[in-house]
Amino acid sequence: MRIAVYPGSFNPLHIGHLAIMQYLTKERDYFDWVYLVISPKNPIKNIAPATAMDRYRNAVKAVKRHPDLHVWVEDIEIHMPPPQYTINTLDALKRREPENEFKLVIGADNLENIHRWRNFQRILTEYGVVVYPRKGYDLATMKKQLIEECKHLPVPYVLDESEITAEGMRSLEETLQRTYNIRIIDAPIVNISSTEIRMGQAAGRDMSEWLM
Repeated sequence: MRIAVYPGSFNPLHIGHLAIMQYLTKERDYFDWVYLVISPKNPIKNIAPATAMDRYRNAVKAVKRHPDLHVWVEDIEIHMPPPQYTINTLDALKRREPENEFKLVIGADNLENIHRWRNFQRILTEYGVVVYPRKGYDLATMKKQLIEECKHLPVPYVLDESEITAEGMRSLEETLQRTYNIRIIDAPIVNISSTEIRMGQAAGRDMSEWLM
C-alpha cells in the first residue's frame, strides 16, 4: 500500500489537517492511508509541546469522528528514544511493514529546513517527500524556495530564476519528482493554526468550529 507519513505535534488537530488528509487519500487518491505520527519533540525547533500521550489520545478521538477517512494515528515516535529524527521513524515503519511504500508529508514552511534534517538525502532517495502549501506559502513561493533548496540536494542540478515560467515550472516539477523524489501538491489551505486555536482557547473564545 501507499502510505503518507504525516508527522507533527497536532496540538490540537484542526480542520486544516483534515483538509490535507482528505486531499491525500480521497480527492487525489495519492495514498491508500495516512499515518498521522504524533511527534513528542522537534529536534530542530527544540520545543517540547505538552503531553505527547494526551495529544495521541485526542487525535485518536478526532479521527474516530471521521470513519470515512483512511487515517491511522501512529504513536511510534512516542516510544522511540530521543531525539526522534524523521529518518529513524521512516526506517522503523519500513522495518515493521516492508510491504508498504512510505512517503513523508511536510508543509511548505519546512522546506527551508529540510537540508538540516538528519540524513535528508536518504529521506529523499529511499522514501520521497510530498510538500503541501501553508498559510503564506502559495505554490509560486514554494517553487521559488525549492530553487534555493535544490542547491543542498544530493544531485547536482542547478536552477535559476529564468525557470519560473509556465513551461519552466513544468520542467522544475518533473525534475523535482523524478530526480529528487519531491512532489508539490496543490492541497487546500485553511487559514488557521494549532497555535491560534490554543491562543483563542486561552483567551476564553469558542474555537470548536476549527477543531477536527
